[in-house]
Amino acid sequence: MARRDLTTGSIPGHFRALAIPTAIGMVFTTLYNVVDVYYAGMLSTEAQAGLAISFQVFFVLIAIGFGLSTAMGALVGNALGEKSERESVIASQGLSFGLIVAILGVGLGWVFSPALIGIISEPGAYRDAANAYLGLLIFAAPAFLISYGANGILMAQGDTKSMQYANIGAFFANVVLNPLFIFGLGPWDGIGFNGIALSTLVSQYSVMAFILWRVFRSEAMQGERQWKPDLALFGEIAGQALPASFAMIVMMIAGFVIQFFLKGFGGEAVAAYGVALRIEQLLLLPAFGLTGALLPIASQNFGARDFDRVRAASMFCFKTGVILMLGAACVLWFAAGPAMAVFTDDPEVIAIGKSYLHVDGFILPVYVMLFAINSLLQAFKKPVYTLWISLYRQGIGVALFAWLFVRVFDLGYVGVWFGVATAVTTGFVLSLVIVEWVARHLMGGLFLTVAREGASNTPKLIDRNP
Repeated sequence: MARRDLTTGSIPGHFRALAIPTAIGMVFTTLYNVVDVYYAGMLSTEAQAGLAISFQVFFVLIAIGFGLSTAMGALVGNALGEKSERESVIASQGLSFGLIVAILGVGLGWVFSPALIGIISEPGAYRDAANAYLGLLIFAAPAFLISYGANGILMAQGDTKSMQYANIGAFFANVVLNPLFIFGLGPWDGIGFNGIALSTLVSQYSVMAFILWRVFRSEAMQGERQWKPDLALFGEIAGQALPASFAMIVMMIAGFVIQFFLKGFGGEAVAAYGVALRIEQLLLLPAFGLTGALLPIASQNFGARDFDRVRAASMFCFKTGVILMLGAACVLWFAAGPAMAVFTDDPEVIAIGKSYLHVDGFILPVYVMLFAINSLLQAFKKPVYTLWISLYRQGIGVALFAWLFVRVFDLGYVGVWFGVATAVTTGFVLSLVIVEWVARHLMGGLFLTVAREGASNTPKLIDRNP
């Protein structure tokens, strides 16, 4: 499979070619989760709440997979842009790294997940459901981690269609397997709520097998491969992956903080947040596709030291993303109630979820800018700054502002939504300052140009250690 050269040709054309399959694939990923929520709702509100809190814990492993994916996207993309011919070695080392981390993840998850579930839930039916569900789901960790890492290798080459096909297949498999495993067939009664986890286990290992098959057929894997762990390369991969993973884990911690404040308002508030979050993710899919495409485009061009194309790609992503999310915010304002009613007939859950979607709809354009800036920092091989931004926005900010609006101003569960919105908005301001400062040292600026002699791409004028 030939790679796509993102250092030449139309930038909008590259975005269309990469973002549309990514967005379509994410539509089916989100619909995959929606199917889980739907069938959990058929069982009980407690099952929906259990699904919501167990996802927060499993998110740790998803975060590690995300970090590995972005690491492979940045490192393989930079190698392709530099024409260093190291991409096969980096890719094979990335897969070895992912396998080792996956095995460790299963062990740690098995030991610590009950304690984490206990932090964000009260004793009762929904805690018991979450523990049983996660006890089975944890064994899907290798499938998630290796699929994420392998997909990063494909994305670095401009291939986003492979994961699109895999996500579509997984969705249809989940539609069939969920009712089969939950309710059974014929004389078999099924296994109830845990059937959702078993369906995930089967479908995600199928995704892993398909993505690995596509990786091994790709151009980036046709050179020298090195499977035995190389400590230097493992360190480079970890240095790129871990800050992004920790940034995502901080996002999970924000989820814990939100669940902590919500649990005082009952299981309905917890369930409403879980359902509303998935509805919001559906509307954010164009943003995920667009900003996901920015990573390989910026990585290849940064590796090729074509900084003007990096700037042009960034501006296209920013403008297009904001326009798309303004439209999504309008849709969310009018459709929040009916969308919640698709997944639950509990009027209190619908009302609480609707209030969240109305508040969060106003900051959808802010989200897309934040996602784009994170992609740029990954492409610059400076992922540690995404961690600092997340520590403020999703750690300190959410806890501080949620406490302020709930405990001090006594706004109830709506105060949690205002806390999230305030943290996101102030975090966006911080991220703008950071990305411009990093870009000024690496390539003369992103938003601002620096007057200096010679062309903007003159290497001797670039400080690569901000």
